Amino acid sequence: QFSDTGSRREHVKITSESKPGFLERLSETSGGMLMGLVTFLLSFYLLFTNEGRALRTAKSLDEGLSLVIPLDSIHRVSQQNEGKLVHLAGALSTSKPLFDPSYGLSIQAVKLKRHVEMYQWVEYEDSTEYEENGEIKKETKYSYNTEWKSEVVNSKNFDREIGHKNPSAMAVESFTAVSPNVQVGSFFLSKGLVDKIDNFKQLSLSNLEDPHADVTRGGDYFYHSENPRRPEVGDLRVSFFYAGLSGEDPHLGSADMVSVIARQQGNQLVPYHTKSGDILQILYPGDLTVEEVFQKEHESNTMKTWALRAAGWLAMFVGISLMTRIFYTLVDWFPVVRDLVNIGLKAFAFCVASSLSLLTISIGWLFYRPLWAVLIACLSLVPIVVAKSRVPPKKQQ
Repeated sequence: QFSDTGSRREHVKITSESKPGFLERLSETSGGMLMGLVTFLLSFYLLFTNEGRALRTAKSLDEGLSLVIPLDSIHRVSQQNEGKLVHLAGALSTSKPLFDPSYGLSIQAVKLKRHVEMYQWVEYEDSTEYEENGEIKKETKYSYNTEWKSEVVNSKNFDREIGHKNPSAMAVESFTAVSPNVQVGSFFLSKGLVDKIDNFKQLSLSNLEDPHADVTRGGDYFYHSENPRRPEVGDLRVSFFYAGLSGEDPHLGSADMVSVIARQQGNQLVPYHTKSGDILQILYPGDLTVEEVFQKEHESNTMKTWALRAAGWLAMFVGISLMTRIFYTLVDWFPVVRDLVNIGLKAFAFCVASSLSLLTISIGWLFYRPLWAVLIACLSLVPIVVAKSRVPPKKQQ
């Protein structure tokens, strides 16, 4: 059936297939076991290398904190600091403004981003499976809605393209312009430091006129549409964002302040290579002290470390679950036994993944902090001990 509720349309499709036999399910499980083995092995690599990276970064930050020299003035280049790690804070400046002549827009900033969206059909799926008369039936509800999207949605992949066809390309493209020369005082920032200036803010277009007859300004958007309030599929809207304001602007205010830690090379700020094998080129918005900058870097390193630890544990849990899935397949004809085995396999995967993850982390710490490595290795036994304690002892004969 087909229904049209405003700009949203829906239809339902039901497909059926015969229930797979035991050998077919066993074959699918074997493929999953191979994938599980690959995921399981990759989790060891991720966990081990993450610990080495985290410790190396922490040592590099401690080394940098002990060597960094705060500059007395950002407007004078001192030869005494040549090749050394320096800290400075000041306002951003660029040699010339960034332009978008197509829309009559210019701004004194480090980056200017044109963001283009097209009004398009978008397909959503909602599927449910059930068994009926020895067959597995799948009921899929397809719904279509018109939305603004920054990427072209390929309507050829829709279940029903008729009535929901999107253009194959946008007449206007998105882009990001970057100033070639960015300074703080008398010092030029390296490309790596400029890349870190990414705190984009939307640019207000209230002070601009419509650039062309076929373009209408509405709020903070330029619309390529006959009626922006009732857009049609294929219409465009364009917005602008800027990062690193680098000059006085009557509407946006004064230039942005940044704090930088990098190696001084002439009048340039470039990456600093630490003895630990890491690279230091740090930039944060605002006027921050040396201690505040390194504290933020340590916090960022900690967050990244824990995120990768969680990802490594999850990869190991999924890998073990896939490798032990065959036991579930062998008993899936018996509902009660199947459910009990499923719970047992998940508990087994959880305990083994937790223990092996902790053990891998402890090995990563072995050469850097042996005492911590031993403590974590002992901690890795806890999940197994807890699981074993829950197994009831055998009755005495």
